[in-house]
Amino acid sequence: MTPKLELHLHLEGAAPPSFIRGLSKEKHHDISGIFDADGGYKYKDFWDFLKVYEAATSVLTTPEDYHRLTLAVLEESAASGVIYSETFLSPDFCGGRDVGAWREYLHAIREAADQAERSFGITLRGIITCIRHFGPDKARETALCAAETAGDWIVGFGIAGDEKVLQPKDFLWSFDCAREAGLHLTAHAGEWSGPESVRAAMNDLGVERIGHGVRAIEDLALVDELAERGIVLEVCPGSNVALGIYPSFRKHPIGQLYDREVKVTVSTDDPPFFHTTMAREFEMLHEAFDWDDGVFAKLNRTALDAAFCDADTKSRIAKLLEG
Repeated sequence: MTPKLELHLHLEGAAPPSFIRGLSKEKHHDISGIFDADGGYKYKDFWDFLKVYEAATSVLTTPEDYHRLTLAVLEESAASGVIYSETFLSPDFCGGRDVGAWREYLHAIREAADQAERSFGITLRGIITCIRHFGPDKARETALCAAETAGDWIVGFGIAGDEKVLQPKDFLWSFDCAREAGLHLTAHAGEWSGPESVRAAMNDLGVERIGHGVRAIEDLALVDELAERGIVLEVCPGSNVALGIYPSFRKHPIGQLYDREVKVTVSTDDPPFFHTTMAREFEMLHEAFDWDDGVFAKLNRTALDAAFCDADTKSRIAKLLEG
């Protein structure tokens, strides 16, 4: 199986439904309404998805829960050939943005990541993410958690959530705080809002990568600017198709973006919600655009160059890619 790198993965959003169902039963916490008849997650649209996501996350209440979650998620990723992954982590869900509590959750997640690396051969790094629709004040608390734990494992800071709420510039303090702590920066944009959201994330927050960013295709001058500046897009085609932003992989703009020399990578976002895996993403892109091993090798190199980890880790992953 082709080795793969993934840069855009939400840890809670990657939780297998069976794992969340089992944990809810252990805790006698009834969230049965978020599952469909087949046992998968059930939601109507993106905003309902956010509610279901938060309901699923509500059963994850201890560091031990996150230890188990991390192992379950990394086992699934490794089964798809992923050898390096960066995952979004939100202290909002891990200790209520209290630095002391967050450290306990982080310790449990890192222990599980180390165990998964030994068992499954997958390397994980963390990107702390504030939640846009929770507001700038809570984002500041999240940024302080990020600054206090920045280092060789917590390597980035970003923002996720409802793009229709507030503007990137409203979170400038948090991004400046993370930048001063030495963290790399990314931001969700250009998924539910148009090209202007991508431009705002680049210019107002000074990010190196954009989560999604695909609606930049609606402004070709912006597409050219992304290519010229080397801004990397963390593209999640299966997510975009599942949520109805585009009707199919063939209609997805990743092919156009790639052809116009924008640096694109491929990720799953919240894979069980969107019935996808990294293996399926590669398969669907091959079918849609006739991409071959050479293209996928280039995507992997782009992802490795854009990864937020240190040089030693990159060197080790590069050797794995070379086989």
